[in-house]
This record gives sequence, structure tokens and C-alpha cells, in this order.
Amino acid sequence: MGAADVVPGVSGGTIAFITGIYEELINSIKSIDLKAIKLLLSFKFIEFWKKINGSFLFSIVCGIAISIFSLAKLMTWLLENHPIYIWSFFFGLIIASSVLVAKEIKHWHAGTIIALILGAAVAYVITVMSPSETPNAWWFIILSGAIAICAMILPGISGAFILLLMGKYSYILGAVSNLNIGIMLLFIIGAVAGIISFSHLLSWLLKNHHTATVATLTGFMVGSLNKVWPWKETLATYTDSHGAVKPLVEANVSPHHFQELTQTDPLLMEAILMCIIGFALIYSIEMIGQKMQKQNTPS
Repeated sequence: MGAADVVPGVSGGTIAFITGIYEELINSIKSIDLKAIKLLLSFKFIEFWKKINGSFLFSIVCGIAISIFSLAKLMTWLLENHPIYIWSFFFGLIIASSVLVAKEIKHWHAGTIIALILGAAVAYVITVMSPSETPNAWWFIILSGAIAICAMILPGISGAFILLLMGKYSYILGAVSNLNIGIMLLFIIGAVAGIISFSHLLSWLLKNHHTATVATLTGFMVGSLNKVWPWKETLATYTDSHGAVKPLVEANVSPHHFQELTQTDPLLMEAILMCIIGFALIYSIEMIGQKMQKQNTPS
């Protein structure tokens, strides 16, 4: 989940969904309420830990943190130096994820199809929005954390891309890379507040409108494919805080058009191979998950 959350266009929520921990994750986060806080303040640590499913959440948070800190610089380097490879890999990953999540929908009807189309439309609109210049004030860092974390737990909606739209992706990634504790703490405060609030809504939707919610989440993933298309034409650029020129607005093009524009090899066969690897990786994770579930199910 951490590796996915670092990349603009890929969601950690997608990984949680296909590995079968999504609903447990949402319900565990939801359990951090006033009652849990009272238990904590009363020093009833064991009861608090059990109420919030502490062992599960601790494992998830540690995994995400380790991955983000270890992969932030690597992902930045890969996106700058091998964009076609990395976007192709995630294109295959998201296609496989969409298929697997769609299998969770047992009954297809008009409402389900409408929810799927609406989810895809919302995700597509988000991916074609242009990033904006925003303040670096403490309140906006907190707001960015709250909004981005909500996107991070939605399959198909990338928290990193939301940060990009808010003009804070490079700023936050730089804070992580340089261990800027002040900025990271502000971002974490916003993220904690946002994820606890949003988890209550998601939990209610999954409990009361499960099929429509899953269909919408599947649509989010389908719509997000627009963002991870490997071949892009840069329409506008911006200069980051280090003086480097970065793409600001991009348009998807065909491999042939990309070759004409850039006079470089579109790496079509390599891209197809990376897409297949991404697709196969998700199905391998799904197979391992099913095998582990069978082993843990009492006969």
C-alpha cells in the first residue's frame, strides 16, 4: 500500500481491496472513536488495543511507513528516468485490480451499472484536472493531509495524485526525503483526522449499500487508467523548488505519436511486458490470498 501511495495515479486502497483486507481496514479505523480515546486516557491499554484491532492497524501502518520512506526517492527517480516502464506496470496492475474487484459484485442491474459509470466518470475528471499553485501555510498542509488520506483508502483514487492537483506532491515528498519533521507532523495530523472521519462514511456505505459501493470503487479504478497511460505529451511545465522543470499538464498519445513527438523509442514491447508483469503480480497476490484464506478457514 505504501509503494502504491507514493505514485501519483495509483491507490493504496486498490492494494487493500485485492488482498482482502479493505473492509477490515475501514472498520478498524472506524473503531478509533470517543470510547477508544476514553480507554486510552484511562490507561486501559489492553482494552484500547483490542477495540481498535491494534495489531492489525500497527502492521499496516508500519508496512506503509517503511515502504514510503524507503521508496520515495526510488519512485521519484523511476518516474523521471523510466516513466514508460513504471506507468505500464501500474496500468497492468490497475486493470487486474478492476477485474478482481468487479468479481465482488454478485448482482448486476441498472443501479450497479450507473454506480460503475459514475465512479469512472468522477475518477476520469479528477485525472484531467490541472495542478494548481497553493500556499505552504500550516493549515493548508493539514488540509492536504486530510484530503489526500481519504483518496489513499479509495481504490482507484490516488492520494499522491490528489496532492499533485493541490500543488503539494513535490513539497510533501521533499519533506519525507529530507526528514522535515515539522511539515510531516502537520501532514500526519491532517491525515489522522481525515481518515478517522472518512472511515465512518465508508463503513456505513459498505454495510448498507455494499454492491453499489463496490461498483463505484471499481469505476474509480477504471477511470484512473487515464492517468497511468504510459505515453504522454507535455502541454505545460512548471519549475519546482529545486529549479527543475517538471510536466504540469499532459495529454495521452499513441505510441506512434509519442515517437514522432519525442524522436525516441516508445518501447512498446517493453511496455506490454511490464503491463503483463503488473497484471500477473495482482493475480498472484489474489491466489496467495485465497490460499491463505482457505488455510485459516476451519474445516
